[in-house]
Amino acid sequence: MIVAFSVSPSGGDPDGGVSEAVARAVKVVRDSGLPNSTNAMFTNIEGSWDEVMEVVKRAVEAAGEGSPRVSLVLKADIRPGYDSGQIEAKVERVERHLGA
Repeated sequence: MIVAFSVSPSGGDPDGGVSEAVARAVKVVRDSGLPNSTNAMFTNIEGSWDEVMEVVKRAVEAAGEGSPRVSLVLKADIRPGYDSGQIEAKVERVERHLGA
């Protein structure tokens, strides 16, 4: 499964910046050892249901340190039989069509 998620704390930083909190969440994902990528809006992570959800939980906790509230947006591609390699393969299939 691939999960795309975004976390954002609120109520903690009076300046409204969230990049430090988001960096804590991304570090959890990167340290997990699961395939992942981060862009301006989401972090993608690939693995089994249990693996991915455990990492998302820890990332939310890390982002929420010092904040009374955390927002989580999550989208999942649940495709039995495709447990690995799809985080790159899906993009490669689109790129092939663009190059045709």
